[in-house]
Amino acid sequence: MSEELVLNQSLVDAIVEMGFEGATPVQEKVIPLATANKDLIVSAATGSGKTAAYLLPSFNKLIEYPKTTEGVRILVLVPTRELAQQVEQEANKIAKFTDFKALSLIGGGSEFKVQEKALSQHPELVVATPGRLIAHLENKSFSLEDLDVLVLDEVDRMLDMGFADQVQQVVELSNKGRQSMVFSATLPRSVAALAEEILIDPQKIIIDHTKKQHEGIRQCIALADNEHHKDQLTQWLLTNERFHKAIVFTNSKAQANRLCGVLRYHKLRASVMHGDVSQEARESTLEGFKKGKNNIMVATELAARGMDVPGIDLVINFDMARKGDDYVHRIGRTGRAGEQGLAVSLICQHEWNLMASIERYLKVKFERKFIKELAGTYKGPKKLKNSGKAASTKKKKAKKSKAPTKSRSKSGSKPGARKGPRPANKPKS
Repeated sequence: MSEELVLNQSLVDAIVEMGFEGATPVQEKVIPLATANKDLIVSAATGSGKTAAYLLPSFNKLIEYPKTTEGVRILVLVPTRELAQQVEQEANKIAKFTDFKALSLIGGGSEFKVQEKALSQHPELVVATPGRLIAHLENKSFSLEDLDVLVLDEVDRMLDMGFADQVQQVVELSNKGRQSMVFSATLPRSVAALAEEILIDPQKIIIDHTKKQHEGIRQCIALADNEHHKDQLTQWLLTNERFHKAIVFTNSKAQANRLCGVLRYHKLRASVMHGDVSQEARESTLEGFKKGKNNIMVATELAARGMDVPGIDLVINFDMARKGDDYVHRIGRTGRAGEQGLAVSLICQHEWNLMASIERYLKVKFERKFIKELAGTYKGPKKLKNSGKAASTKKKKAKKSKAPTKSRSKSGSKPGARKGPRPANKPKS
């Protein structure tokens, strides 16, 4: 990488020690523009090397333009605690041969007072989740008056999670002369509008757009009859497919807990990750997953973004993702950095049309995976629309012809009705 990009020698030494052999496409595009102090909006898939793409030029800027002030100079805003911790770890590795320090500010198990004390040591880089960052700014733990670089990472996810107001508040409190970089896996209107508001004459970079099929990931579907059949298919895949680490995605916390219990009952080394798991337990689970203590993680959408664990080569969608972009982020946990991966989605009858919509959105065709030992009764729709969705097989009912209405006389009475006053009832004899 040192031959391709002009960086300070202390940063080059660090990335060589980290094992960087060459710049990824996003790094090749971002680093020269970022070192030229350009505002950027970047669309890049997870696993593309974007973290180093913004950390390296940011630290390079601090070396090239040293300041005597002790304020935070780089702020990275991220949607999840896991991503914050990963960015902090990578930042400290990159800054190993400098005097710079990085600190993550996250909620959950981390003590506010402990973070406040760490901030008094004047770290140059802070990576934070929106809620905890706002809490520290309101507490006046530190300010953003000396900020040189603002990075919004996975901003599409932050907006999806309802952090738009907090992001806007951070932008307003930041030094107006800063450099800003926005990174997003997708570029919906909400992200484009935010970027237009906070960036000055930005350069736009699109790398590996998420609608492009992931090369190196074999994407399959397996048809299932019901939840119990899905349990059996999941167990078969985790027992018969060769993998180092696997993630199984569900759409609810309750389903994740249930399925994790089923897998453990069958002696599979599974752990669970979702929003109700405590911060301490999440950190322990993630660490155990990284080290291979548990090689299967059952997770909700929480783990689809911001979790960078090497060696994941199998992804199972127990429940199909609700949107195409969510599906992309899920399967993006595998097939990273040129490695091969397998993604299998288990599809019941009620999920067929959702699956077909995602195929159409991503312009891909999922391979059909048939497991002979667990063949079910559901074979897919009998008829398909041009969109790939199931065509209705119900026959249209013939319209019943209405019976002719009987005409009424001008007086409004029915034909043959008695005219005149109604006779009095005859007395009983």
